This record gives sequence, structure tokens and C-alpha cells, in this order.
Amino acid sequence: QVQLVESGGGLVQPGESLRLSCAASGSIFSIYAMGWYRQAPGKQRELVAVMASGGSANYADSVKGRFTISRDNAKNTVYLQMDSLKPEDTAVYYCNADLRLGSHEYFYWGQGTQVTVSS
Repeated sequence: QVQLVESGGGLVQPGESLRLSCAASGSIFSIYAMGWYRQAPGKQRELVAVMASGGSANYADSVKGRFTISRDNAKNTVYLQMDSLKPEDTAVYYCNADLRLGSHEYFYWGQGTQVTVSS
């Protein structure tokens, strides 16, 4: 129903910034919320930031004050601005779409984009 394509990952030094983008296509009218998750090697996938359709946002404690999630409805795109990056931010970052169809809820995922923070 929804296809997600991430971009913007890469290799940066500590303290630098990256901006991730996730373009959505398909049945975007059904999207309730979009967010970003990340998964480092050997660790569980964790929520980084999520934004509901009304614009409210929530962040993991580890990224509060450094990361900002935003949505451009005209472009059907969600962004993750990542500032003051730390080595512990290194992970594959996945875009997520939460779809609500009546009483049903569905999660869709992008393929992920690698973020590496290293000197």
C-alpha cells in the first residue's frame, strides 16, 4: 500500500550533521504516523523519532535536542535532521509508516540507509 525510499545517509565525523529523507508513495492517505528507527549491529531496532498526522512528535531520550523530525505533506516526505552526531548514532536508519485502516494497523518499512559517525 505504501512504498518508502530513504536517502541521505553517509559517513560523517563526530559533531557533524546529516539530513535523512523518506519519500512515500502509494496509499499515503492511510498513513497515521511516520517515524524513524535505527538498528546497530547486535542491537535491537529502536525508535528514534515519530510524528503523527497532527504534527506531534516524540523522540528517544538519546537524541532529544539533537535530532528533529519533520514532514512535508506536499512532497509526501518525512525528514530527520541529525545534528551533533555521535559515534553511538551509527546504525542503519529505517523509515516507517504506520497505516490505520479501520480497525487494522499496518507497518511499512523502507530499505534503510546507513549512517556512520567516525573520526
